[in-house]
Amino acid sequence: MSDVTDGARPEPARSAEPSAAEPEAGTDSGTDIGTDSGTAPTDATGTDGAGGKKKSSRPFWKELPLLIGIALVLALLIKTFLVQAFSIPSDSMQNTLQRGDRVLVDKLTPWFGSEPERGEVVVFHDPDGWLKDEPTPKPNAVQKFLSFVGLMPSAEEKDLIKRTIAIGGDTVECKKGGPVEVNGKAIDDKSFIFEGNSACDDMPFGPFKVPDGKIWVMGDHRQDSSDSRYHTGDVNKGFVPVSQVVGRAVVVAWPVNRWSVLSVPDTFDQPGISAAAGAAPGVLGVAGALPFVIRRRRRLTSGRTAG
Repeated sequence: MSDVTDGARPEPARSAEPSAAEPEAGTDSGTDIGTDSGTAPTDATGTDGAGGKKKSSRPFWKELPLLIGIALVLALLIKTFLVQAFSIPSDSMQNTLQRGDRVLVDKLTPWFGSEPERGEVVVFHDPDGWLKDEPTPKPNAVQKFLSFVGLMPSAEEKDLIKRTIAIGGDTVECKKGGPVEVNGKAIDDKSFIFEGNSACDDMPFGPFKVPDGKIWVMGDHRQDSSDSRYHTGDVNKGFVPVSQVVGRAVVVAWPVNRWSVLSVPDTFDQPGISAAAGAAPGVLGVAGALPFVIRRRRRLTSGRTAG
């Protein structure tokens, strides 16, 4: 009798030794398993293959104090070396500036030796008690801090704002009923002084020679400005030392409907107004005559020698 089978293909006997395609546990097949280009895989828990935590960005509220600190430092540097805001507290510069205007003052150029020029509107520290009778506001702690870093105009500083009329070396004067004259040239102030004001009828002055390193200043609202004219008896004789000048006011920044650039009126650029320019014709005349004088002296000398 033959053995009955189930028709299934007989399974070959397995070898007791491992095949080349099936490495034993704990052996290396020659391929680095579980690595790619050197980056360990991360799992869904946010950890890397080495068990370390995945880095995440810091929350904004943690970054905010650092951003505020940087902004305050930059504001302080800008206020100290570049630009500072000042508030106009009076009517002495109408209509160029109105009470309550905020102006931006250039503080950078004075660091490089730049000095005020005729016609510029400048801010300067009180030279010698010009504001001694003016009340000083008492700001709170927040206002003090904001003004310190330059985010708010200072209310405590005793500073003034006027227009530079004459600079060191100039001769300035104004007679009653007449215009202001600088080095003999009349200043046409109709474009910037307050409407209806005279040039100096309330306080005529001069002629005064402006010392080097100082300036003569006047307000655009002449009959409402305690300027150089009213302080000729102080230690500076009414002149403002250039060392006390904070900088030139360049822009009316606030309110927005008053935004404007504070340019120099054309009358201050007229030919011959400069003291050096006024002396130039005389200097050229002397220089031109000098060769003739020398030649004549030589002839006279040679004639005396021959005699």
